[in-house]
Amino acid sequence: MNNNTVLWIYIVLLLVGGLIGFFKGKSKVSLIMSAAFAALLILTAVNGILDAHFARNLANILMVALLVVFAMRLAKTKKFMPAGMMLVITIAALALRNLR
Repeated sequence: MNNNTVLWIYIVLLLVGGLIGFFKGKSKVSLIMSAAFAALLILTAVNGILDAHFARNLANILMVALLVVFAMRLAKTKKFMPAGMMLVITIAALALRNLR
C-alpha cells in the first residue's frame, strides 16, 4: 500500500469520525475540525498542488497534531471511543506512511 493510499483512507476515516461525532454527540466542533483537517490533508494528498516533499512533511505535521489532540481527549474522557480509536488509527497511518 503506498503512502497516498494510506493518507486517503485516513482522510475518509477522519471525516467519518467527525460525522459520527456530529450526529451522535451533536458536536459541531468535531465536524468542523475533522472537515478542516481533512481539507488540509487533501491538499497534501493531491499531486501537483504542493511540492511533494513539503506535502509529505505537512501531512505528517498535521497527523502528529491530531495525534496530540486525540491523546488529550482520551486522557480527559478515559473512554476509548472515539478518541482512542482515532489515536490508534493515526498512529497506524503515521507508521505505514513513514516506515519503510
